[in-house]
Amino acid sequence: MPAWTPSSWKTKTALQQPQYDEPAELEAVVRELSERPPLVTSWEVERLKSQLSLASCGGAFLLQGGDCNESFQACRADPIEKKLKVLLQMSLVLVFGMNKPVIRVGRIAGQYAKPRSSNTEKRDGVTLPSYRGDCVNRIPFTAKDRRNRPELLLEAYGRSAQTLNYLRALAEGGFADIHHPENWELDCVSQAARSQEYHQIVRGIGDSLRFIDTIGGVTRADLSRVDFYTSHEALLLPYEQALTRQAISGNGWYNLGTHYPWIGDRTRDLDGAHVEYFRGIENPIGVKVGPTASPAELTELIEVLNPNRQLGRMTLICRFGSGKIQTCLPPLIDAVQKSGHPVLWSVDPMHGNTMTTDNGIKTRHFDQILSEVRDSFAIHQQQGTIVGGIHLELTGNNVTECIGGAGGLQSADLARAYESNVDPRLNYEQAMEIAFLIAGQARESA
Repeated sequence: MPAWTPSSWKTKTALQQPQYDEPAELEAVVRELSERPPLVTSWEVERLKSQLSLASCGGAFLLQGGDCNESFQACRADPIEKKLKVLLQMSLVLVFGMNKPVIRVGRIAGQYAKPRSSNTEKRDGVTLPSYRGDCVNRIPFTAKDRRNRPELLLEAYGRSAQTLNYLRALAEGGFADIHHPENWELDCVSQAARSQEYHQIVRGIGDSLRFIDTIGGVTRADLSRVDFYTSHEALLLPYEQALTRQAISGNGWYNLGTHYPWIGDRTRDLDGAHVEYFRGIENPIGVKVGPTASPAELTELIEVLNPNRQLGRMTLICRFGSGKIQTCLPPLIDAVQKSGHPVLWSVDPMHGNTMTTDNGIKTRHFDQILSEVRDSFAIHQQQGTIVGGIHLELTGNNVTECIGGAGGLQSADLARAYESNVDPRLNYEQAMEIAFLIAGQARESA
């Protein structure tokens, strides 16, 4: 392979990059970002990689979730707390049901850019650049708001740093103490269909902890904190390049803007700029795999991205849709097994199940999401492989963006509390329903 540098991606075709009026402004922003402190450390990244290696072998489970697209406006204490609360509650259910550690990763502290199907959007005869996330431009359909502005990358860095700082304080400072799961309660919990079942689990864990406290052997400090990691789609390569640094030890290059970057389904071209960038960083990486991925392409991609076959390095985030998973997933599993490459198989039941209502509202049907989760576990069991994780778009807010679920949301309910600017997310009740489904399946197959 040709020599790699953090900027060698520039020799390749870079898809999904915004066009700026003044390239010199972008260069100045990248220079400034490259001088700012990293957001995470290589030690944290390596700790996550070691945990993901366990998940790939069935010794742990990856729970990855958060907003489709973060907004700068949501960089506030309440939304950050709610996202962490949902993931903590889900992980508690999964630990209880699966009897294995859960790796908690948020789509947070950097998920400010989104790929789009078109560079432009047309309304009433007016054509403007598409909204590509708060780190690129703004949502309102005006020429001023839709101008792609490089300085927004600096704001994205600042918002990511603030979010990560608060997450660390919560995860390390006692908020995540398993002795006090009441800290994780959300206003909507008591109304949720499975709240009684969840609280029964909490009571059972509380009894166990009191027993452990009585006999000794585990310090309270061991249970008062959790590891919590960040992830985002590494879409805007100038930004990712600016936060790519050599480890203090001098061994390798890391993307220190996040713990766990991933390549999207639209940018995983073998000869593309994103694959070129990803092949040189030491982070554990994810690759979104959709219906267009062929077995030969996937195995070649894994070979390029993980030639040394490191455990914990590669996560395949599979997103086919409930109608395609039965035909798309088995051939890919066969090919990867024959290649001998170690991978962590994760299921993304969100992105392949997007639909539009008669009123033009983008949504997802919860029955299809559940179906893809069930089918994924069943197929892997038949193939002799393991589902090691799940990747969800969710929120702690009591939104109405995905229809179906225990709450019985209908298309008419979407307008009641539809808050997403891009893709629909699961609300608390729907997210917990998936956690209980996975926990139940684990118990049945144990």
